[in-house]
Amino acid sequence: MDVNAAVAAAAAIAGVLTGVIAMLAFRWSEREQRRPTRTSLHIDPVLPPGVDTVLSVLRSSAVVLDEADAVVKASSAAYALGLVRGGKLAVEPMLQMARDTRRDGEIRQVELDLPRRGTGRGEALAVSARVAPLGSRLVLLLVEDLTEARRIEAVRRDFVANVSHELKTPVGALSLLSEAVMDASDDPEAVERFAGRMQIEATRLTNLVQELIDLSRVQNDDPLEDAEPVRVDELVAEAIDRCRHQAGTKQITMAAGGTAELRVWGNRGQLAAALGNLVENAVNYSPSRTRVGIAARRVNVPGGDLIEIAVTDQGIGISDKDKERIFERFYRVDPARSRATGGTGLGLAIVKHVVASHGGEITLWSAEGQGSTFTLRLPEAAAAREARDRAQQHPALDEEAGQLTQPAPYEPLPAPEVLP
Repeated sequence: MDVNAAVAAAAAIAGVLTGVIAMLAFRWSEREQRRPTRTSLHIDPVLPPGVDTVLSVLRSSAVVLDEADAVVKASSAAYALGLVRGGKLAVEPMLQMARDTRRDGEIRQVELDLPRRGTGRGEALAVSARVAPLGSRLVLLLVEDLTEARRIEAVRRDFVANVSHELKTPVGALSLLSEAVMDASDDPEAVERFAGRMQIEATRLTNLVQELIDLSRVQNDDPLEDAEPVRVDELVAEAIDRCRHQAGTKQITMAAGGTAELRVWGNRGQLAAALGNLVENAVNYSPSRTRVGIAARRVNVPGGDLIEIAVTDQGIGISDKDKERIFERFYRVDPARSRATGGTGLGLAIVKHVVASHGGEITLWSAEGQGSTFTLRLPEAAAAREARDRAQQHPALDEEAGQLTQPAPYEPLPAPEVLP
């Protein structure tokens, strides 16, 4: 009997202890769940009211850091620039700026060159970083990408330097020649010779100024404001007439071919200038007794037909290293030859801007010693496209020939055999 009582008492005590332990465990678990952890501090929104909305509309990359240097908020641009990785600020100079600002509350700003992610070319990413305190615990980092602005500034500096150099050359020549004319006033032959040179330099200066004006106009004006359907045949004929005298002097044959009655949509004056520049370059850089050809055709592409105008020569050609820079302003493949022909180095830059502003593109094929082919690709005029579609749906009978009229077939341009 005593044994049974002892067993019952032990069981009761064990049950009470188990209940007490379970209750304590439950209370401890609830307390732990309510206690904020370090992780929850970083995930829960702790930004002051309205800051999140402001950061979302900023153009700059934004990063908010807490007192432990953990990222509380980061914009998508910050991730794209590689500023934030694994929840941490990955740029050590910016991180040090944030720590200094957290310590003394001062706003700091610095410009840095960062390695560009995803490229093996070693190109630097120019940024401007500004750090400011945000409340008592947070630090705000704003980063602005300056790479494009610096590139534009470099282009502007190069352009000013090149213009100064190009203007200085003919102006200096005119000054020297005028002095020579004055010194040779009693020698009619010398005066005539120097006056001829002065006329050449004056013409070069005039051409340079005019092409600078043309380049400025095509960069700033919208050619589609005065756009109209432009016949390609007329553009080709005008370009040939423009260079007929130069071609005749060098006994260069100029031939036109391809599909007739094509039309493009754009500014007639700008398109004529662009095609004229290409034909003029082809004549200038071709040897005597060679051929320059111009061909046009329609190309079917998704989204609408394009008109291709190809200008082919049998000239000196362009090397691979020069192809990448051939459309830069003032860049010349052969500076000595360009000066001999009066070239300014702006013709192809004007062509590129005109074609781009008309929604087209320009391509180049060339081989040294074999010639070059510049091809303009421009959108076909909508009116011409609609007329062609109507003609295809309701073909008209040609009364004289007694046959159905069809569009003129594309005839390959008479050109060197080396054309691809």
